[in-house]
Amino acid sequence: MSAGSGLHARLRAETAAAHEALERDLDWEARVATLPGYRNLLARFHGFHAAYEPAIAEALGDPGFLDERRRLDPLAADLLHLGLDAVSIESLPQAAPPGLDGTASALGSLYVLEGSTLGGQVIGRRIAALHGFDEIAGCAYYRGRGARVGALWASFRARLDALTGEAEAKAASRAANATFEAMRVWLCRPVASAAA
Repeated sequence: MSAGSGLHARLRAETAAAHEALERDLDWEARVATLPGYRNLLARFHGFHAAYEPAIAEALGDPGFLDERRRLDPLAADLLHLGLDAVSIESLPQAAPPGLDGTASALGSLYVLEGSTLGGQVIGRRIAALHGFDEIAGCAYYRGRGARVGALWASFRARLDALTGEAEAKAASRAANATFEAMRVWLCRPVASAAA
């Protein structure tokens, strides 16, 4: 890593192609344009977070740091608001859990999930304009952090940048790229779900 750049900058560069592939294939604007499309997208995100959050928690071993970043509860709240019941939400399909082998890989995977909260502000505003939802009702996943988004990202970035070894950087980069690709495949493949 070059001096002063930090691991977050390296991950941004090394995951750029995977990030662009996800954005290209996801076509979020079309998916959130209708309530069924939006509900299905949230159901897919729920299945992804249901697999990834526990794996990250185990590999990271720092509940205090991770707990305020978990997004399963806001996803469930949004899905309830959109008409799914608790049993249907619990029955949603889940992605395969990742194989994470320590703090660096956990933070690399979390880099993808945390980074999505930044872009999620734009998506959340679009959903609010289309459907009238807010951070309390229907858009908690995208907008529930409110003014805390920047502070949570800054503290995550500081934690990531504290990893200075080359082996740690490579592990974080591998995990981040794998998470972007797994998210792309999971969110973009057509499947029937309880949210349909």
